[in-house]
Amino acid sequence: MTTVIDADRIHRQSARTGVLLVNLGTPDTPTAPAIRRYLRQFLSDRRVVELPRWLWLAVLYLFILPFRPGRLVHAYAKVWGPQGSPLMTISREQADRLSAALAKHAIVGLAMTYGEPSIESGLARLEQAGVRRVLVLPLYPQYSATSTAAVFDALHAALGRRRWMPEVRTIGSYHDDPGYIEAAARSIEAHWRDSGRGDHLLISFHSIPRHYVEAGDPYFCQCQKTARLLMQRLALDDHACTVSFQSRLGRQPWLMPYTDIVVPQLAASGVRTLDVVCPGFAADCLETLEEVAIRYADDFKSAGGASLRYIPALNAQPMHIDALAALCRRHLQGWEGDARNADIDQRLQRVERLRPSLDSPTKR
Repeated sequence: MTTVIDADRIHRQSARTGVLLVNLGTPDTPTAPAIRRYLRQFLSDRRVVELPRWLWLAVLYLFILPFRPGRLVHAYAKVWGPQGSPLMTISREQADRLSAALAKHAIVGLAMTYGEPSIESGLARLEQAGVRRVLVLPLYPQYSATSTAAVFDALHAALGRRRWMPEVRTIGSYHDDPGYIEAAARSIEAHWRDSGRGDHLLISFHSIPRHYVEAGDPYFCQCQKTARLLMQRLALDDHACTVSFQSRLGRQPWLMPYTDIVVPQLAASGVRTLDVVCPGFAADCLETLEEVAIRYADDFKSAGGASLRYIPALNAQPMHIDALAALCRRHLQGWEGDARNADIDQRLQRVERLRPSLDSPTKR
């Protein structure tokens, strides 16, 4: 048996630094088969659904996967763009712009927890570029086991398949990061400047089952802190702003109050123009563009309101990219840049001296 090692390639490469942006993922196309593949992977994750496996898998395969994908086709079709999924299109733009912002510090890659590009493939592309130090940034400002921890699970599984693991750092949350709060506040102010200020501001976060928080998940507290910091920055009091939670699934209690109940209540209370912002989403997706901007807007009008105006996620806005770049630079401190090692020639000479032993048959 002969061991083949591309020593020239390995030793000629200087160690580089990379940033891997990770978001949730999206179906490849707005079709029932593609949505079914995506939901199967997403809803099979133990981090997402913590019910007993025998019970949940029976529900998933007998009731959800056969029917829900077909019902979601219309919703995805409403938000699908010429370049595909809005989440994927925006995520690619975020990665490109962050790459330009961090050009002197790191190579930027993109991955999704579910679907493609996977975390495995994202790491592989960084490795091919010579990256030996990786900063992983899940694009979830508020930490939850259902989202951020799922990224870390997939990351460590991918690392466990590697012979030569890179150095890794992770960002667990940035819910109270000053740059993120400032970017979110300025985005709201820009909306008010362009469209006028609504009668009320609704800050809506994605919900999670209540017992996840009771088990120790910090998500609820981090959402509340994000909202509180935003209200302070915007000089809003409790009468001008409401915090709620959206996108619940199933019959178990989730974090409350529920956005789909709060929206018609605000309309019934006399709010004519409602502004809604979702600061837990780094990129617009089905839950913001279809659920909030379309369905909740219809519910608001049906309950007597005049207009629900969705304030877009930060997406690839320059102030968002600047905030993410500053966040990354802080976490990259101590890692050198892309400069080639000064002793590369000496290392290559040592490789040449070792080559005979590397290329010889392995003795048993």
